[in-house]
Amino acid sequence: MARLITLSAAQAATAVEWAAAEGWNPGLSDLPCFLTQDPGLFLAMEEDGALLSLISATRYGQDFGFIGFYIARPELRGQGHGMAVWRAAMAQLEGRLIGLDGVVAQQDNYRKSGFRLAWNTIRFGGVPLRPPVPAQGIVSAAEVPFEALAALDRSVFPASRESYLRAWIAQPGHVALAQVTDGAVTGFGVIRPAREGHKIGPLTAETPQVAQALAAALIARVPNGPVFLDVPEPHRAAVALAESLGLTPGFEAARMYTGPAPQIRAERLFGGMSLELG
Repeated sequence: MARLITLSAAQAATAVEWAAAEGWNPGLSDLPCFLTQDPGLFLAMEEDGALLSLISATRYGQDFGFIGFYIARPELRGQGHGMAVWRAAMAQLEGRLIGLDGVVAQQDNYRKSGFRLAWNTIRFGGVPLRPPVPAQGIVSAAEVPFEALAALDRSVFPASRESYLRAWIAQPGHVALAQVTDGAVTGFGVIRPAREGHKIGPLTAETPQVAQALAAALIARVPNGPVFLDVPEPHRAAVALAESLGLTPGFEAARMYTGPAPQIRAERLFGGMSLELG
């Protein structure tokens, strides 16, 4: 008989493999960072040692949660295993504002569970142009106070995620850069290797000019090949940045919440951290 389980760290690698099979192009070192935020985020239906479906229900502080990795084995879809983990995820996050980035076609189903559309996110990708890198101002994120990076991140995300952010910046293979303007940190970004090419995220900046400088510097730090950036569609400056890099739109995801969209500094959000954890 199928039963609900919480995946161990070793079992959680299956979630990443399933995401890769769905074409979601996970980062090569994302999983340790995810587990730093919430070791119990992955839930699954299991029968006789085999996983049937899984989902992530990530807890941030006491008030916010995020759902991702909602996948059932293709040959078992339509048998209720997906709904079972969905209900478990909603129960794990009960009492919190919950967010998700879902495929646009599933918006009506998410509305039935109380979610409301906040915006669409477009994944831009392709082999980027390599614009000139500014001669001054770009430094390793390790050279600036972490508190400055955390404050910028908190301005564009509904909850504090400092442990997760520390792991994300320091993860082997991840390149994290910051822009320093007149002694103040005015933006930062991370680029990391993925199953295909590299992904930029987060990309957070006080102005489009800072975002442009950081994007150029990040791209310059990786080999030639495709780069991907998840951009909030309503942020026209972020869309313009992706287009200026020669990237083209691919799939879209719907950012939805179970209540009113949190108040964030949306004008600073040029690229999201992860569609699976927000």
